[in-house]
Amino acid sequence: MQLYARRKLINTVNMTASVLTTLLGLLFLAWILAVLVGKGVSAINGSLFTEMTPPPGSAGGLANALIGSLMLTVTAVVIGTPIGIMAGTYLAEYGRGGAFAEIVRTINDILLSAPSIIIGVFVYAMMVAPQGHFSGWAGAVALAIIVIPVVLRTTENMLSLVPTQMREAAAALGAPQWMVIMKVVYKAAITGMVTGVILAVARITGETAPLLFTALNNQFWTLNMNEPMANLPVVIFQFAMSPYDDWRELAWAAALLITALVLGMNILARTLTRGHK
Repeated sequence: MQLYARRKLINTVNMTASVLTTLLGLLFLAWILAVLVGKGVSAINGSLFTEMTPPPGSAGGLANALIGSLMLTVTAVVIGTPIGIMAGTYLAEYGRGGAFAEIVRTINDILLSAPSIIIGVFVYAMMVAPQGHFSGWAGAVALAIIVIPVVLRTTENMLSLVPTQMREAAAALGAPQWMVIMKVVYKAAITGMVTGVILAVARITGETAPLLFTALNNQFWTLNMNEPMANLPVVIFQFAMSPYDDWRELAWAAALLITALVLGMNILARTLTRGHK
């Protein structure tokens, strides 16, 4: 009985500590969201989506920053997703336990945990400095480098979950390996792979550091990816520290938009994963 009582006491203490720490984390999260919504909702209006970022003391919106962020994100996903999927396919289908595959996994893990500012500095040295100017292309490349390890890891994990019997059945019918992968394995893992892409998009949506070294910002309307390009993260960074009230209101509104977008993408990713299971 003494042993049972001691174990029960330890379990109660551990459970209480776990619940309290969880509630503490949720409290800070709710606090942040409440402040964000309270300050950001007041700046949400029609002009936010139709007018460009204003000069100090003037009314304006975030139209150019919204379009710039959309262009940078889409371009980064288009560049990074195929590379991540092909590399993940190699690791899951061809490399398996090979030495080269282990090297690739190690490098991918390092890239996955690397600070985004390091990636920004790298792209700055490789693209911005030689070109002599900031550009949307440099920003998209920096974001694509962040996309690749996320998509690669998710693709490898999802393909590894596909039963080997499915591959063997397709091979027994005479299908070559590339067709087995395209017609059987990808179809079985497509939901998880799409989830990985969504998570990668959510990851790069709020990245600021790489864009400070690459795309920077542009107060004017531009669709030219070879020029500095406006984007929400850098607008938030610059406007939030300004002494102007109208700029700070736009920064709160931009932060609320990014938070809502990331939250929606994470909910979508979890929904797809649950349906896949």
